[in-house]
Amino acid sequence: MLQKPRGTRDFLPDEMEARRTIEWRMREVARLWGYREVCTPEFEDLELFTMRSGEGIVEEMYVFLDKGGRNLALRPEITASVIRMYINEAKVAPKPLRWCYFADCFRYERPQKGRYRQFWQFGVELIGADTALADAEVIMLAADMLNATGVTYDLKVGHLSFMKNLLKDLEPPAQRRVMAHLDKKDYDGLKATLDAMDKPELAHSLTTLLECRTLKEAFEIAGNIPGKERIEQTISLLDASGMKYSLNFGIARGLDYYTGTVFEGFAQNLGAENQILGGGTYRLAHLFGGDDVASCGFAIGFDRVMVSLGETQHKKDTVVAIVCTHEGRDHALEVARIFREAGIRSEMDLMERGLGAQLAHASKTADFAIVIGQREAESKNVTLRNLQTGEQKTLDPKSAIAEVASHGACR
Repeated sequence: MLQKPRGTRDFLPDEMEARRTIEWRMREVARLWGYREVCTPEFEDLELFTMRSGEGIVEEMYVFLDKGGRNLALRPEITASVIRMYINEAKVAPKPLRWCYFADCFRYERPQKGRYRQFWQFGVELIGADTALADAEVIMLAADMLNATGVTYDLKVGHLSFMKNLLKDLEPPAQRRVMAHLDKKDYDGLKATLDAMDKPELAHSLTTLLECRTLKEAFEIAGNIPGKERIEQTISLLDASGMKYSLNFGIARGLDYYTGTVFEGFAQNLGAENQILGGGTYRLAHLFGGDDVASCGFAIGFDRVMVSLGETQHKKDTVVAIVCTHEGRDHALEVARIFREAGIRSEMDLMERGLGAQLAHASKTADFAIVIGQREAESKNVTLRNLQTGEQKTLDPKSAIAEVASHGACR
């Protein structure tokens, strides 16, 4: 028997209804903030990703040659694709561009809970606005989006300028090694690396910076840094919004193109793999032949959000089963149509079962049964049975709809 590929999943109807519910909530928040959906190809030229992250990323990707001999890759993330699309299709569009997306990505690595080879992201990119308010808007949108899902999380906000100022005397390769240790919270490795560079005092400064929880403390350690006023404005705007977050100056972000503000979200009820959001300000377009445009964005790990919520924890539709005899079938079809027009999910028997067998099946799959026999067909009424309580009553279709709706069936 054939099995699904390793690191992928099948989703049954209950799971898909739960996922679509949370996806819809995210989409609605993005819409209210003015962000419009875009879509990019599932595969791109491999160079799009290696230009940004280096050849080492190839080992973590699904890479293949097409029939024309072109090096292609299934997208491991979507930001690079969106910026490529901006350069190709929207470089002269009025700024800023507020774009969002929901799509699957692919990575080749060992699967584990909440981390799969095929996974989904909901992301946002704000392109062409280079202000404190732009940075703050994206962070506030991220918080609104997570709040809408119902997940319990901690949001941490930082800025790379503090860390970069401490590391300014190191060569770029050395900076990357240090940032990698910080990104992975590998403090023993950090100390060993800096000791080997004869910079033990830098390890102390960096670890002290990680403990700072106010801008004042961070400025005292890192000294005068570029863009101080903008950093203060961004944090002031976040405070004025009333959103809940904490400052964390140890956010290193593994991607080299982040330039300033960075932020991450962590689910409170997951284990080690608990990061559900990551983002920040970046400049990427110039690498792909575009202008040096300022951008700010984030991606939400949709699968981890669903694991945190419990996959199927959502309000399900109430189902009405239309149970009928042969004599009442025409009336049953009409009643089913009326219920569906009212927004109530209604199902009819397709197996030509008897009335008793239909009711037995309905008790396993539905919340109410609409029973229609010869008497109901002649009177144009229905018998409504509550399959949880066993209570039943004869009503006209409009009253039956109101009765079902009063139990929360209508969405």
